[in-house]
Amino acid sequence: MSDLPDVLPSDPAELRAFAAALLERCARLERLLKLAKDAQFGRSSEKLDADQLQLVLEDIDQAVAALEAAEDRANPKTCEKRAAERRANRGQLPEHLPRIVETLMPAATCCPSCKGDLVEIGHDESQRLDVVPAQYRVIVTRRPKLACRACQGVVLQHAAPERLIRGGLPTERLVAHVIDAKYHWHLPLYRQAQMLATHGIAIDRSTLAFWVGYAAQELKPLWRRLREVLLASAKLCVDETPAPVLDPGRGRTKTGYFWALSRDDRPWAGPNPPGMIYAYAPGRGAVHGLRLLEGYRGIIHCDGYEAYKTMTRETRADALSGTLAFCWSHLRRQFVKIEREASPAPAPVAREALARIAQLYAVEKALRGRSDAERRAGRQAHARPLAAALKQWFEATLDHLAQKSDTAKTLRYALRHWNGLTLYLDDGRIEMDTNAVERAMRPIKLNAKNALFAGCDEGAENWALLASLIETCKLNGVSAEHWLSDVFAKLVNGWPAARLDELLPWASTYTMHAHDPRLAA
Repeated sequence: MSDLPDVLPSDPAELRAFAAALLERCARLERLLKLAKDAQFGRSSEKLDADQLQLVLEDIDQAVAALEAAEDRANPKTCEKRAAERRANRGQLPEHLPRIVETLMPAATCCPSCKGDLVEIGHDESQRLDVVPAQYRVIVTRRPKLACRACQGVVLQHAAPERLIRGGLPTERLVAHVIDAKYHWHLPLYRQAQMLATHGIAIDRSTLAFWVGYAAQELKPLWRRLREVLLASAKLCVDETPAPVLDPGRGRTKTGYFWALSRDDRPWAGPNPPGMIYAYAPGRGAVHGLRLLEGYRGIIHCDGYEAYKTMTRETRADALSGTLAFCWSHLRRQFVKIEREASPAPAPVAREALARIAQLYAVEKALRGRSDAERRAGRQAHARPLAAALKQWFEATLDHLAQKSDTAKTLRYALRHWNGLTLYLDDGRIEMDTNAVERAMRPIKLNAKNALFAGCDEGAENWALLASLIETCKLNGVSAEHWLSDVFAKLVNGWPAARLDELLPWASTYTMHAHDPRLAA
């Protein structure tokens, strides 16, 4: 907000009106500020998640802007002052954006005194960000037939170009656009059909669905190769989340599950690019996890769900040889839940546990971005003594609690999983928690919220396949729409299977801010 005007009204009536408007503005901003503080710093039961908090802050910013607009109309001096501040603080626009130069010349170019020609001695220049609304166009491909007048039967014609969908209407770029809108920006196909209709293009939702399903089948070899690459990693984060799927036989939805494998070595400056794989399964039992992780021999970073322990149990003939590293974030949430449910009564054990876990996270924050050797050395020096003291405190505290209480159950959970929880202390590549893969579940939830459910098991499998490639693009800063368009063009023209690695998202040059050179014309 701006400061008070340089000159206050001298008329008593105007001064009273000004004071009343100022008090009203202050009261409104105080209410909005309290709402934001409650959302961010209030009791756990009243807090909003990060996305909801952003919505609250957007409303506050809009309210402040509306008040400023009203003040600008009422006070020209305040308007000029704010305009100068905006010009100074709006930053630079990216250089890759095309520039359209508009030159505004005075109405008269002759000297008003002597009528002589005027010459330019300088200029003022300003930049504003503009947008050209989405423009659909028709690509007309003409293939002339050439014949020889002298020779009978000689007719030459260029071969028809290969297409992603033979005999279909869309270009590869349009199919990529539809997929990106659905799985990146979470626009269901029926909404996209409505958006096309506003341009006078009548394409049914079922037609868009056919395009997406057809493209998913073409991309399946890339999904399989991406999974092979991730399974060759030394460490993977694993998680699963429910997803509603329509059950046609019963006329209602059933609960399916999306399993996720995540590789992100950036926190320890690892050499491998980040990647994400989703896979759909009708359940969350160990059999489905074993199918996804078949043959894996590295570190499996997960929560304490029993299926993961079953997958690595030596008594099973099909057991994985991987090692389980457990998640501190899941343990911490249990203490947060105990403290929240006890409120307003005190929960000293939960509060003490949270304070001690926060000390471990503080050490981890200081080591983020360093090499695995530096992280291991720092953890051994600073985090291991804290972890040892925390275990002793857990054991001592457990003896003084009612054994059936939630707090006692949480302490037993921590002690039962202690080796997996502290595995990160001896390996700088392991994170304290599985937040990386949990963040990757948000797009699945957003799509489920907008599309409500998958239409069938096969549709959910296509969903998992396309979401895998889109999220891997996002992790690597690659424009998914441009990447998909380029990959389709190469696949339909017979790209060799032996060179699939060259098509994986992290090998792409289509960064998020890059301009598609094919649109230059």
